[in-house]
Amino acid sequence: MDRREILAKVDHTLLAQTSTWQEIQQICDDAANYNTASVCIPPAHIKQAREYLTGKVKICTVIGFPNGYHTTAVKEFETRDAVANGADEIDMVINLGWVKEKAFDKVEQEIRTVKNACQGRILKVIIETCLLTEEEKIKMCEIVTKAGADYIKTSTGFSTSGATFADVKLFAGHVGESVKIKAAGGISDFADAEEFIRLGADRLGTSRLVKLAKDESH
Repeated sequence: MDRREILAKVDHTLLAQTSTWQEIQQICDDAANYNTASVCIPPAHIKQAREYLTGKVKICTVIGFPNGYHTTAVKEFETRDAVANGADEIDMVINLGWVKEKAFDKVEQEIRTVKNACQGRILKVIIETCLLTEEEKIKMCEIVTKAGADYIKTSTGFSTSGATFADVKLFAGHVGESVKIKAAGGISDFADAEEFIRLGADRLGTSRLVKLAKDESH
């Protein structure tokens, strides 16, 4: 697989709390130059980025991030606001406490509510695999499928660990045909990226691959 094919599956990401507009501009430029799938940025920067990018790159943002314990009403508002500001894709964090309580109906309903608020945009559901048991991960594959989301995503990158090959393989064996897989967090080189794709990931959330490509081209 060549690097352009891999980069075309990357959500080029900058979600640090200290992210400045200058830094967001830079990753927007890099995403456009390397033809990544999208640029994944904080909600506060969507409107500015939309004007700056003028349609060159899709804009992805995060909802209920990174802990997922916002109320459903807050997540719904965040999503509608993000869409109004120009977001093309939404990555939401589930309520992990509900998963631990086995309140799966609530999790499913919340995903449906956010999907509705996306108004046709792509919805990726972050389940934070490092905090779940294998049984819970399998259950979330089922719930994400039933709720009509477009993707299941491994991680925020802000918890105890990120994507693993084992989790992507597990997802591939348990999600419905309509659900794609996004691996995110800790993807550090092109060999890892290629293996995630081989195992079933359709998207990769990372900032390092574009940096590697830039370093090699200088």
